Parts: sequence; C-alpha cells; structure tokens
Amino acid sequence: MFKEAGKILRSIGPGMIITASFIGPGTVTTMTQGGAGFGYSLLWAVVFSIVATIVLQEMIIRLSLVTREGLGEAIQDLFKHRIGKLIIVWFTLIAVTIGCAAYISGDLIGTSLGASYLLNLPEHWVAPVIGIIILLIGLFGNYRFLEKIMLVLMVIMGIIFITTMIVIQPDIVGILKGVFVPTIPNGSIITIIALIGTTVVPYNFFIHSTAVHERFGNIKELKYARWDTVISISIGGIISAAILIAAATLIQGKEVTSVIQLAGPLEPVLGNAAPFAISIGLFAAGLSSAIASPAGAAATISSLLGWQGGMQSKKYKTVFTIIIIIGIITSALGFEPLQVLLVAQALNGIILPIVAILIFIIINKKNLMGHYVNTLWLNIIGGIVVLVVTFLGLYSLIDAISSFMS
Repeated sequence: MFKEAGKILRSIGPGMIITASFIGPGTVTTMTQGGAGFGYSLLWAVVFSIVATIVLQEMIIRLSLVTREGLGEAIQDLFKHRIGKLIIVWFTLIAVTIGCAAYISGDLIGTSLGASYLLNLPEHWVAPVIGIIILLIGLFGNYRFLEKIMLVLMVIMGIIFITTMIVIQPDIVGILKGVFVPTIPNGSIITIIALIGTTVVPYNFFIHSTAVHERFGNIKELKYARWDTVISISIGGIISAAILIAAATLIQGKEVTSVIQLAGPLEPVLGNAAPFAISIGLFAAGLSSAIASPAGAAATISSLLGWQGGMQSKKYKTVFTIIIIIGIITSALGFEPLQVLLVAQALNGIILPIVAILIFIIINKKNLMGHYVNTLWLNIIGGIVVLVVTFLGLYSLIDAISSFMS
C-alpha cells in the first residue's frame, strides 16, 4: 500500500504544470472578485470548473498514451480532406498563438504586482526582468526543470492561500451551501463564466499532451497519469476556492481590483506579514502562468505542425523565445492593447469549443483508441462538460465582439 502511494506521489508532475498554468493573475483576481461580490454562493462554479478540467485533461492523457501522438497530430489524422485539415490546423495554431502573445504582457505585469510590492520597485521595471528570467528557463531548462519550478510555485501558492483560508475561520455551513447548492445570484452570470473560463484553457490541452510524453513511457502508466491529473487539478481547485473563500470572508461587498486588498483585513491575524504573504502568493501565481503562456504557444505549434523533439527542440525554443520577448517589450512599455486582447478573447471563444468537441470525437474512435474509448458514463459526463464549454466559448465570443463594436 505505502509502496503504491509512493509511486503515485512520484508520478505527480504533468498535472501540476497544468494546474500552475491556470492559477495565474486572472484566476486570482477573478476568484477574489467572485468572493467579494457574491460571498460563498459561487463555489459550485469552482467545483464544476475543476471537474470539467479533470474530465478534458484525462481524455488528453489517455489519447496521448494510447496513440503516442500529440493532440495536434490526432486532430490532423481526424481530417481526411487536405483543405479541411489545413483550415482547422492553422486556425487553431493562429488562435492559440495570438492568445498567448496577447496575454503574456498581463501575466508578466500580474507577476510584477507581487514582486514590486516586495522590492518596492515600479512594476514596469520588474516585469521585463521576470520575462528575461523566464526566457532563460525556456532556453536552458528541460522538461524536468520546468516541472520542478511549477511544483515549487504550486507549494508556495498552496501554503499561502490555503493557510490564509484556515486562519480566518470562515463560515463552514456557508461554504458547504455554496459548494452543494448551486445558485445564480443577480448579476453573477459573467463572474460564473469567468470563474470557469479561467480554469479551462485551450493551450493546456497541448501542454499536457507534450508533458505526458516527456514523463510517462506507455499506456501501462495510464493509472499513474490519471492520479497525477486528478490530484494536481484538485489541489488547484482547493487553492482557487481558498482565494474565493478568503475574499468572501474578509472583503465581501467591497469593490475589488487586486488580491492585495486581502492584506488589510488579514493584518489582525498575520500582522505585518499579511501583505508580504499575499504578495508572494500573487508572485507565484503570476510566474507560473507567465511560464505557461510561451510554453503553451510552443507546445501547440509543435504538436499541430508535427515537430519532433518536444521541449528540447530548437523550433520549440524559438517559439517560446518569440512569445516571451513580446511580453518583455510590451510589459516594459506598460502596453496591453485592448483591441488585441478582445481579438484574442474572440478567437479563444471559438477555439475552446472546437478543440473540446474534436477531443470528444477523437476519444470515441474505436479504431484509434481500442478498448480505451470512452465508456457510457464518461460520454455522459464528457458530453455535459463539452456542452457547457461550448456555451462558455460562444458567450465569450459574443462578449468580445460587443465590446469591440462599442
């Protein structure tokens, strides 16, 4: 029993990269706003987002280990007609790459919020330096090094945000009600969509597929890859929920722009350490997401174009470098172009349901997956997840278009 538990713990890695990726400045801010605006009532949406992420990412690891291909190659194989293949491959590639390039500046600035408070330096000075550090990680690090960094960042986030949740002694009954009794308070629909949308991220499908190949040898290790996914993403869910619970307990009803606002109400509990603790947590969340953006673009392009060599290939490192350099320049200038972000949001609104539907189709192909195809229950759960994700994507698309036009 202990030997098996040890093997499961040693298998944790790829799932932690995915978890560290989705807990970024956007997730931290959204969870804070959700708690401050609606108390514990939206915790069910956090739980749903985690279940949805586990379901979709489990399909990815199963596909990757059975076929020994990446998601991009599997998508290409799905289309027999050359024109259809070119359209879907290049549209997905362009959409994900623009998204990563558009969001990297925000990720670096979000990371610098925590670091600039700790160092007492301007954010537009700190952000490029963080970008250069990430560039060096991408150029000289390998998969194992990336995995270790993400694990460390997850531990830091877990210690800070979960400890914060415990020490403030939240209302347990309110939490249980928020988790098990879904409600949609007036004015909360956009927040609900944001809570789920910050967790289910299109490029994470491609990162996970690449990471699984780097970490696990064959289909015999599927059990351990599944444990890695379930444990890692569940921990991410607990951290996300902890941020929302802390905000609901400490600052409900207040206007929120940053998680740093939790520091003030925390001072009676943590004293002068409160702002430092929250700043370190925000820095860890930002850094993990800022590493994931260029990695996501590189993994997506590599998989869709069939590049070999994984994270060590020169082509992968070239894409990683281009994306992070864009982030270094734009964050130094304090440049976050709204129009580009809206285009990225619109493209992601299209690409998320498309990729989710394609994954669902591929995982049900008997000739490809053999007896690892979805069972009836997996299809029911997966079908619900895909429908909700499709709705989220279309809503995000409509929201981006309306904002663009106004």
